Amino acid sequence: MATNTAVDVVMPQMGVSVSEGTITKWLKQVGDTVEADETLLEISTDKVDTEVPSPGSGVVSEILVQEGETVEVGTVLARIGGEVGASEPAPPAAQPEAPAPAEASPEPATQPAADASAAAATEGEAAPENAQSAAPSAPAETTPVASGNGKAFVSPVVARIAAEHGIDPAQIPGSGSGGRVTKKDIQAYIASPQPAPAQAPPQAPAPAQPAPAAAPGPAAAVPAAAPVQPTVAAAQTGETLEPMSAMRRGIAEHMRRSLDTSAHVTSAIEVDMSKVVQIREKLKKEYQSAYGVNPTYLAFVARAAVETLRDYPWVNGELRGDQIVTKNFVNLGFAVELTDGKGLIVPVVKNAETLNLLGMAKAIADVARRARDKQLTPDDVAGGSFTITNPGGYGTFHGTPVISQPQAGILGTYAIVKRPWVITDENGADAIAIRSIMNLTLTYDHRLVDGAYAGRFLRDLRERLQSWGESDY
Repeated sequence: MATNTAVDVVMPQMGVSVSEGTITKWLKQVGDTVEADETLLEISTDKVDTEVPSPGSGVVSEILVQEGETVEVGTVLARIGGEVGASEPAPPAAQPEAPAPAEASPEPATQPAADASAAAATEGEAAPENAQSAAPSAPAETTPVASGNGKAFVSPVVARIAAEHGIDPAQIPGSGSGGRVTKKDIQAYIASPQPAPAQAPPQAPAPAQPAPAAAPGPAAAVPAAAPVQPTVAAAQTGETLEPMSAMRRGIAEHMRRSLDTSAHVTSAIEVDMSKVVQIREKLKKEYQSAYGVNPTYLAFVARAAVETLRDYPWVNGELRGDQIVTKNFVNLGFAVELTDGKGLIVPVVKNAETLNLLGMAKAIADVARRARDKQLTPDDVAGGSFTITNPGGYGTFHGTPVISQPQAGILGTYAIVKRPWVITDENGADAIAIRSIMNLTLTYDHRLVDGAYAGRFLRDLRERLQSWGESDY
């Protein structure tokens, strides 16, 4: 039941380093009933995609920010309760009125028309038609930024994109509330081919006039040159263009920065997982019936890796300037593919050194579920000290993962494959047996971790997995 007092739905603070978010989907529309804590919308940041619960129960009376728009933390997104459609989105700030046309004066203008237009554009206002009677300049810093189309304001993100590409937002039809130009609008505008600016028709020469005694400025105003539009290739036959999501842009930036920062080296080792396979089969039924969790091979590798990291603190460390940082804890990140396959996120299990095998299995299942259900917060993906990625679930047997900054290493786990393997019996004789073999890779930052150090880490990790016993549960 709708209340008489409206409750504001605001863009939540999704971590100290997140200042804005993009509306990706509204799950309720104006007039729909929503319960407190029911999912109302989905948002995307450069770190996570997540759902936003309703702050109260009632009827959605207003939606002020549309899908695709990017706004700052604290921006009112919608209202719940009150009268449906009782109020309209807030109008843009009042524009200063253009002064009345100045009377003819024999004195020359103190500023060329082109300069007046540029000054007006700098102030975020549309240039006055009569440049000689331009309004007095306002302070240069204005937040939010005027779009110039007289309909609404643009967010700082849209203003930044427009500045980077030399685009006047006033040229773009806005699909947002009150005609506001959204991030999606400007990205679509950039992606579409733009017509070449029209050439100005030649002007008839002015009749010759006697030169004044002093002429410090130009004789006639020169129109400001149209901004040069970036060249964007149009989609070819069979192609589709789509803007990158905030998460995909974050992944791209993070991966590129990692390669530019760390000296990546990858070492690999083969592990006989036959004992782990036997123990897992023994524990699987018990764990699933008693605790509702599946003891995956990843849980075994993670548990062994945490134990091994105790002896190799630099693999669990980082470089901070010219200082080597070591830690007495392991915050273990796990790379998780999102359900739609269009994103990758690395939730972190904090203080993984305190978990036994069952606790590790539960923690991995929990973060994977919350990642796929869009229930993570930026704090859930922050603070990792070492990461494990598990492409082996899809059958791959080798890879070279990219380090998650500012960490010094990432462990790759790959498919367990039955292979002929040379074993030595109790009498010292060699024999060929069928064993379950897994490849492990360690990608490490060679600025901190040397090859021999990484090799010993992999050797000891292999020994723990191959000799897994009752005490390792």
